[in-house]
Amino acid sequence: MERTVHKARSFRSAAQWDIEQQILMTARERWEVARQLKERVYGRNNRDVRACHVTR
Repeated sequence: MERTVHKARSFRSAAQWDIEQQILMTARERWEVARQLKERVYGRNNRDVRACHVTR
């Protein structure tokens, strides 16, 4: 995913820009960002917590 930088003159305009960026993202792009953040925090080899709820 490509990083984007935006300099705002106020907190209000920065928040508005952030909301607009999130609205313009596809569901797949939002999922990819969430996955990347999870890997940064918990590492790549961490199990998914939802795996314990899968019945076999």
